[in-house]
Formats: sequence, structure tokens, C-alpha cells
Amino acid sequence: MKKINDDEVRWGILGVGDVCEVKSAPAMNLVDNSRLAAVMRRNEEKVKDYAKRHQVPKWYTDADELIKDPEVNAIYIATPPYAHKELTLKAAAAGKPVYVEKPMAKTYAECQEMIAACDKAGVPLYVAYYRRALPHFLKIKSLIDEGAIGEVRHVSIQMNQAPKPGLVSNLDDNWRVNPDIAGGGYFYDLASHQLDFLDFALGPIKTATGISANQAGLYQAEDMVVAAVEFESGVLGNGSWCFSSSDSDAKDQTIIYGSKGSISYETFGAGNVSLNTDNEGRRSFEFSLPKHIQMPLIQLIVGDLLGTALSPSDGLSGSRANRILENIVGK
Repeated sequence: MKKINDDEVRWGILGVGDVCEVKSAPAMNLVDNSRLAAVMRRNEEKVKDYAKRHQVPKWYTDADELIKDPEVNAIYIATPPYAHKELTLKAAAAGKPVYVEKPMAKTYAECQEMIAACDKAGVPLYVAYYRRALPHFLKIKSLIDEGAIGEVRHVSIQMNQAPKPGLVSNLDDNWRVNPDIAGGGYFYDLASHQLDFLDFALGPIKTATGISANQAGLYQAEDMVVAAVEFESGVLGNGSWCFSSSDSDAKDQTIIYGSKGSISYETFGAGNVSLNTDNEGRRSFEFSLPKHIQMPLIQLIVGDLLGTALSPSDGLSGSRANRILENIVGK
């Protein structure tokens, strides 16, 4: 069933920044029955430059002006998380569907306000957890669903990253480690993707607990987190995230263990999946990542709005990631 009274999705983007250069916005002009109608950024010079380089016909420096543009019938919020709730409420009040970047908001409570506003207005709310539509993550889910590793027992996440060069001298430009803007630090930015995909592949997480610390003292947000989780299915899990490790110990690995084997993969690496089973030993599956990494999800969202497909990511699923992040860091 169509969710907009139109045959074409005409996107307006609020906060057209780095993520819109390659990852997301160009796909809106490549998907059938979809086009980018207008962009907004408070810096006039930068928004004019973006519109010119990407051949976008309209640009604004005021969010309200873009939201009320009658040509725009769907809003993509690409700002940092601190503005997601306010802009979602405005878009919903204008009766326009919302596609919002991840994490969905700074807090779980803000997520609930966004869901309530969209429900009241009768407009869909989608969250940019695009791994739910990428081919190698769909392969992981299909292997689990087909029973390739038997009954899933537990999952283990390990992520180590060394501090980025120049991080301390450029803190004012790095909103990802400012909890007032992002809700948390790199844990919120990166673990949200990992936990959301596991929600997609294994079902919702029922309980989560953890310990977080700021060991290196380079910025305000946590840089070390350990966690234990229990899925509604009974699957157990653990994770550790260190954002002040050595370069030589850098790691991005998730392993899903079952009664007959395991699946391992990098969440942020190349599109490779490793399957190891008692019967067939180790096998590898390699997938090419799309140039515009959000394009498969945007295709499904456009289809969801036009009644030809279903989106695997919405406000309810996106809010669960925020809830688990908060439970782990004890907020």
C-alpha cells in the first residue's frame, strides 16, 4: 500500500554534509521514481556549492523553508544526532515521511518522541541502518535462517581502534566524540551499526548491561566499553570496544557461534563473510560494496513509500539500538 499520495519520491535533505557526498544522497537520483529536489545547510556558501556540484535544483539555509516546500514530499535528516528529534517533529507536523541518519537520536527518550510524532501524523519514519539491505549482511542472515551453523548459541563482537591522528587538536570539528551532539562517542557511532544488524539477524536484544570508561582522556565521551547481552531468542552475546588501542591491535570482528559452526565478518570492512562448519569446513563469500552504500536501503524505502517494497529499518527497530546503547553504558 502506498504511503504517500504521489508516484514519485522527491527528497529534501536537511544538513547536507559529508555523508551526502557519496554514501547516500546521490542514490536518491539513481533509484527509480526518486529524485533529489532540494538541499539545506545553514552555511550558504557550502549549500550552494553542494547544489551546484550535484545538480540539485533548489537549496535553502533554513530547515523550515525546505520542509514547507510543496515540491518536497519526503525529508532526509542528515544532521548530527542532536537535531534529529526537533527536525523529525517538524517534518511529521508538515505531513512528510522522514528518513533519519543513525544513531536515530541522542537518547532513547528522544526516539520515542520521534515515533509518537510520526505515528500521530500518520507518516513513516525510517532510520539509516543500511546494513540491513547490503548483500553480504543479507547473506549472513540467510545462512543463519537456513540453519547453516545450527542453533545459534552466542555472538562475540571485538573492535579495537587507535586514536586518529590530529584527533585532540581537531576536537571542535569532531562532533562524533561530543556527547552533547552525538549522544556518546565512537561507541554510539559504530556499535549502533553492529547492534542493529544483530537485531535484524538474531531478533531483538532483551537485556543488556556493561561497563564503560574513558581511559585515554582524549575527549569527553567513553573510549572503552565492555558489554553482555541476551537476545529474546535466548542467544547470549558479549562485546568489547576500545578506541584507544594500538594500531597493531586494530580489529573489527564479529563471530556468531552455532551448534554446528560459526560465521565471522567485519562490520566496517570489505564485503567478506567466513563460514566454518563441522561438515564442510571453512568457506568464504565475497561481495562488492555498492559505491553509494545506502542505495539498497534507499531503494527499499522508496518502494515502501510507493507500495512496491518493504523497508527493513524503521523507527521502532532504530530506537532499539539506542535503548541497548544506553543500557550498556549505564545512562
